[in-house]
Amino acid sequence: MTAATASKTDCRGPERPGGQGLDHNQEESGNLAIHKLLTTDDGRAWTDFVATARQDRDGNWSYEAWALRGMVRWIRRYGRSGYEYEVVETVGQNPLEAQDHRALSTFAEEMDAAGNPADVQQAFVPLERVTYPFAYERISQLFDSPNAPDLVVNPRSYAYGRQPGQHGALDVVQSRSPLILSGPGVKRGELVEAASKQVDIAPTIAHLMGFPLIDGKDASGRTSSERGVAPDVYLQRQDGRVLEEVLDPAGGRPEQVYIILLDGQSHTELRLRLAEDPDAIPNLRRLINRGAMLRYGSITNFPSITWPSHNAIGTGAWCGHHDIVNPSYYLRETQETVSPQGQQFDTARFLGPGVETLYEAFHRVYGAWDGTSGAFTASINEPCTRGAIHASLERRLVGDRGQLIMLTKETEHEINPRWYHELEDDGHKLQGQIDNRALAQARQVFLDDTHPAPKFVYHEFAQPDSSAHDYGPHHEGARAALDETDVRIGHLLRTIEERGLFDSTLFVITTDHGMATQDVTLRANPARIPQRDGMAAITTEPLVYLRDVDVEVVVQRDGRTAQITVLDNDAGPSGEKPPISGAEILVSDHRDGKVARVFTDANGVAGISIPADLEPADLRFAVHAQGFNTRHMLMDGSNLALDLADVLYGD
Repeated sequence: MTAATASKTDCRGPERPGGQGLDHNQEESGNLAIHKLLTTDDGRAWTDFVATARQDRDGNWSYEAWALRGMVRWIRRYGRSGYEYEVVETVGQNPLEAQDHRALSTFAEEMDAAGNPADVQQAFVPLERVTYPFAYERISQLFDSPNAPDLVVNPRSYAYGRQPGQHGALDVVQSRSPLILSGPGVKRGELVEAASKQVDIAPTIAHLMGFPLIDGKDASGRTSSERGVAPDVYLQRQDGRVLEEVLDPAGGRPEQVYIILLDGQSHTELRLRLAEDPDAIPNLRRLINRGAMLRYGSITNFPSITWPSHNAIGTGAWCGHHDIVNPSYYLRETQETVSPQGQQFDTARFLGPGVETLYEAFHRVYGAWDGTSGAFTASINEPCTRGAIHASLERRLVGDRGQLIMLTKETEHEINPRWYHELEDDGHKLQGQIDNRALAQARQVFLDDTHPAPKFVYHEFAQPDSSAHDYGPHHEGARAALDETDVRIGHLLRTIEERGLFDSTLFVITTDHGMATQDVTLRANPARIPQRDGMAAITTEPLVYLRDVDVEVVVQRDGRTAQITVLDNDAGPSGEKPPISGAEILVSDHRDGKVARVFTDANGVAGISIPADLEPADLRFAVHAQGFNTRHMLMDGSNLALDLADVLYGD
């Protein structure tokens, strides 16, 4: 075991506390859940590590990651630019020690890590070969949102679900997105070595467009004025930086921006196609050849999954700051599970008020289109929608419906019929149609003469993701999906050229996450283990929200009686923790002899009498409340909980 001494007076916990992470009341259940996630038969086979934010009884926060091979605890402080992270304890092997963003960045490296299987469907990368880029930052940021879980479970890279391709984890394979910037102000034909995060995209766009610097928040959540500096960010909340490494100051300035998001496209597959198939993807190749491609891609949000990641790109802020922390997540105040992905036409209302989308930033700078003036912006089948003038996922379509139908039919014949014959999921069968309809929207916003050409477009192509899920990221079917997408991009580029806008447009080509080959025989779902094993929890993979009780013990000064108050550990809308009536409290002595059995009243309160021959320190008790995890304590208020370090790593 190693530990560093650190003053906790300047340690920064969650920016907006709201029940996330583990507090003193959750020491027992949290440790038990982590133990189950790592040591059950399924946990050993499926789980890489479990991470949390933990608050001690003195109110100090730290962050932890637990794995069978070891644990690490770290703290964060305000630094010169955002937060700085310091490891304060390790036991065994630090599970997050390997953080190289350059690892496994080519197809050959990925296959080598997987043991060079004869069948790419068996390209399972073991945990000892993956890395976790920017791990401390990406885990810590998640817990800044009150929507964050108590625990986040990171599966082994190959161990989640029943689809041949999957993503969501922290590892470099699932977290790496390709990133290309092409157009005015950007280097041409270069493979750039920079380390990049997807939250860097928005500030880089703002810089290239000449947006003014504002008194907004940097990655530490403090405004420029709060930090005592002149305005130094481009967005209301800016976790990313400007990618200076891709800029060409002599290359002019773009007049408009188009983000092409190839949902789920593997970085290693894209580089392989570019290197070994010179006739493939000509339209993407054209954009890449006139721009700068990041050799090692760009590291996405954690969890590396669609709805949080799209909005991280579109706001320049991690999901712990824009609040869409997962496709589905639990709201403690109202005790409901919400699903922005399931409620996709209502996504904008889930985005937190503390961030600014690129649509909103463009309108702040250029004005919103009001029918006569301002900037026109468009969200094309894109989960980041708030502020866009045209937004298909808000059912806000601008343009003549008849023209849209005509444009849709014009390219319907290019949909590959294999999707109807080979894919089992009806939704995935429709992805070709959905992307074709999105293409029609994209072309129409440039052809419609009732408004100016868009100043900013954010456009999702979903076919690469759905096919990589169903076939696997390295399967020929996934490559066919990229080919079909490239044909659509060709139509889009021709339309933009016909408007005379191609040379003045900055194109950003990227994805929302990577994609890893899965061992589908495992049928793995590690986050479900605690709930499946009888613990009270709400699970929205990979997030676990534990249902626990807040217990307060007051022993009277004479030591003859005690009052125990039991509350729901999650506060309600008023900010108060609701009392739990009818909770059973069983009191026993150190020999486990029953001393008392009482139930809480409507105020969550119960009183007990302490036998004259016993000291309060000799007593222990258990609190059982329906729908909550059982709590075991001593009468002095201390918890009876697993010592995780001892049970996992002790001799």
